[in-house]
Amino acid sequence: MPTDFATGLRCRVCGKLYPKGPTNFCTDDFGPLEVDYDYDAIRANISRDKIARRPKSMWRYGELLPVAGVPSVGPQVGGTPLIRADRLADALGVERLWIKNDAVNFPTLSFKDRVVSVALSKAREFGMRTVGCASTGNLANSVAAQAAQAGLETFILVPADLERAKIFGTAVYGAKVIGCTGTYDEVNRLCTQIALKYGWGFVNVNLRPFYAEGSKTMGYEIAEDLGWRFPQHVVCPMAGGALIGKIHKAFTELTRVGLVDQPVTTKMWGAQAAGCNPISDCVKSGRERHKPVRKPTTICKSLAIGDPADGYFAAKLMRDTGGWAEDVTDEEIVDGMLLLARTEGVFAETAGGTTVSVLRKLLEQGRIPRNEEIVICITGNGLKTQDAVFEAIEEPAVIKPTLAEFEALSGSLTAEPVLA
Repeated sequence: MPTDFATGLRCRVCGKLYPKGPTNFCTDDFGPLEVDYDYDAIRANISRDKIARRPKSMWRYGELLPVAGVPSVGPQVGGTPLIRADRLADALGVERLWIKNDAVNFPTLSFKDRVVSVALSKAREFGMRTVGCASTGNLANSVAAQAAQAGLETFILVPADLERAKIFGTAVYGAKVIGCTGTYDEVNRLCTQIALKYGWGFVNVNLRPFYAEGSKTMGYEIAEDLGWRFPQHVVCPMAGGALIGKIHKAFTELTRVGLVDQPVTTKMWGAQAAGCNPISDCVKSGRERHKPVRKPTTICKSLAIGDPADGYFAAKLMRDTGGWAEDVTDEEIVDGMLLLARTEGVFAETAGGTTVSVLRKLLEQGRIPRNEEIVICITGNGLKTQDAVFEAIEEPAVIKPTLAEFEALSGSLTAEPVLA
């Protein structure tokens, strides 16, 4: 397996370099830390041929991830399909549309399995035995499941009004689940205090620099599955704002280490819910920094982070690449979920409905040309947010088990009966 080519942690504001360790902010200016790599060494040790011979998981790109040797947690995560979405493309009036479908990721059906695999592998490298997170649902599921695999004690803190399916999907793995009154941002502040006092590995607090790197693997897989090239547009849901930035970072790294021989010209587009839209509001208003949303009001709880840690960087990236951000109502989110399910057979959670409906809005605004190649990122499975679409689904008709009642219900049959 690949060597760890990470050289340390670098402040994204001032550039100060720190050693690799469980910390997430610069002591000089409180800027967020990001993993730094020796890209020249990676370029000398990686190739398309080497990658092709490895198992179809996110760890086939191990040289570009901050874990030493074989990952100790989640070796089978990733390798999800990139689907040519022709029926959805027809419905939206575009020529070339792809779905990066992390709704089928292992083990908990969301892209969070990627980030957790990296974070918990690092936690074990650091000798941590207790881990946890603040979560709006998907992260809680993934930390609980993968910590159970690794034999780690787990504390999960969530907003008390989280969807029932996500609470169940966390508690079933034996994690200690604690519901907190208040918003996600208030829960996250409590987790920061716990991590500082007890030294536990909270994946999106003191392990965040490593955790966020797992998101890059969605970008690597998109490029490889397109034949080692980049799409013209990527539309991505935004909660904390890290995913959209890490996908773009993946594209730049692939060029830097020689795996892709084209410049990165992909435009990045962000999707949020209207009831919690700090990043999209920042982009549309022209402000440099977002205004926190104190009380999110949306069915899309997985994106309901009112004060996103990477909000500034996500907004800047979209502007720099020529992209944009939009947000949609709860009704539009449900419409997007149903459209995706009924055209491509992909049941996505509310974040997926948000992404589909934002794409439709961007097309209607003329921001994304209909004749260019688009990838949309579906980050979680609809089985986790069934409540959102219950009222939009018709109750099944009930008849007696007779052909006469069936024909009375269905009207004239469109196909000729088959004679024995």
